[in-house]
Amino acid sequence: MLTPEHYRYVFQQAHSAGSPHFTIIARKNALSHPRLGLAVPKKQIKTAVGRNRFKRLARESFRLKQHELPHKDFVVIAKKSAQELSNDEITKLFDKLWQRLSRPYRG
Repeated sequence: MLTPEHYRYVFQQAHSAGSPHFTIIARKNALSHPRLGLAVPKKQIKTAVGRNRFKRLARESFRLKQHELPHKDFVVIAKKSAQELSNDEITKLFDKLWQRLSRPYRG
């Protein structure tokens, strides 16, 4: 997702799946494919290396799963504890949350 309006749209009426380390919020879009947005604040993950690592893992996880995901806009929001996880732990957690968000939403 590219513009603040895209993010605002998702935040208005989103449903989410979360863990203690990060949250993914989603909202249906009118496109024929899912899109990814990232919110990785300096306040949560202090170092640029840590933020970039988290974003790289998020993008890669999304890239591998996007064909199974519904047509929604997804925003990944990092929390402080995300930097303490290994790459493998982050990847497994993403897989679990993508699966949860792929189920039909009742709300």
